[in-house]
Amino acid sequence: MYDVAVVGGGIVGLAAAHTLLSRSPDLSLLVLEKESRVAAHQTGHNSGVIHSGIYYRPGSLKASICRAGVEKLRRFCDEHGIRYQLSGKLIVATTPEDCARLDGLMERGRANGVPDLRKLSRDEMRDIEPLARGLGAIHSPSTGIVSFREVAQKIAEDIEARGGDIWINAALREVKRDAAGLHLETTRGVIDAKRVITCAGLHADRVARLFGDSPGVSILPFRGEYYRVRPGGPKLVRALVYPVPDPRFPFLGAHLTTRIDGEIEAGPNAVLALAREGYRRTDFDIGDLGEMARSRGLLRMMLRYGRTGLSEYHRSLSKTAFVRSLRKLVPELKEDDLESGGSGVRAMALDPDGSLVDDFRIVRTSSAIHVLSAPSPAATSAFAIADHIAAIARS
Repeated sequence: MYDVAVVGGGIVGLAAAHTLLSRSPDLSLLVLEKESRVAAHQTGHNSGVIHSGIYYRPGSLKASICRAGVEKLRRFCDEHGIRYQLSGKLIVATTPEDCARLDGLMERGRANGVPDLRKLSRDEMRDIEPLARGLGAIHSPSTGIVSFREVAQKIAEDIEARGGDIWINAALREVKRDAAGLHLETTRGVIDAKRVITCAGLHADRVARLFGDSPGVSILPFRGEYYRVRPGGPKLVRALVYPVPDPRFPFLGAHLTTRIDGEIEAGPNAVLALAREGYRRTDFDIGDLGEMARSRGLLRMMLRYGRTGLSEYHRSLSKTAFVRSLRKLVPELKEDDLESGGSGVRAMALDPDGSLVDDFRIVRTSSAIHVLSAPSPAATSAFAIADHIAAIARS
């Protein structure tokens, strides 16, 4: 009988397990991961950006813990020799409407405790990113880059060094409960646990239902597709160049990012995938589609955001359209500069009213603590999310 079982070996689940073991070294703990390695999905397919906290609505859970997450992440990287850089980011306004939104972003950033933010003129921004063009920008020097896959792997190693167990290839199939605790049937066997924390990402709603709990949201998979600058191609950006985000959507827009390995990445877009793990355009899962079709909020979302959704699909199918959107930020970018890169699938929680949940959503039931929504900046905030989960567990 384990004291705690954590379902999900992404960075949030691993950070939760690591935090609990750090606080209670005698705890018996098991992490269950359905894939053959940890960090196989969202953690291992994101842009590798350490977010500063500028975007998030003051008072939201994201806003309240992102900065703490940054500091905890940096401390962990320093302690374990993981390379990262606070390379800084420009958020570039390309229209008068964007310029008006910059003031709101500055206010949010300051309210959230983001350090050293500066609003720049079009000439000042070129001192930081010579090829970027726009009407003005915000510079966020505390934004950084790291390999979250490497971070997650090191957390997993530390969990095992502290006496915790990690089972890979251990998908959760069924949950039963009696007076002794919870009995979790997995593809590697049955384990018993007194308490359970679920951090199941793309399958968060399904896993909650296995416990007999109603998640109240349905998970939609949004694929983000990337291009990368060809080897030997132009040095288009020094660090990170982002557009001003549209406040109606929980996505930051296609951007240019210099990754920790030196590669320059362009993207991503955001298209509704046809499978929860649909990393390719051709990936299709009839079960996943049927579940999406039964979602009460899907039609409302499509009616609300249909035009934007079609625009994203156009950029998915047309490299020319994709590059055109990025040239608003860096006009010298050419189609021939880019080659196809990777992709990731983001788990977005959808409320029945058709709204995409733009905050962390973590609930406690009689059966478990469920992380139902952990969008960006979840990787940046993972250790702070873990503190929040631990506080819920103590309450």
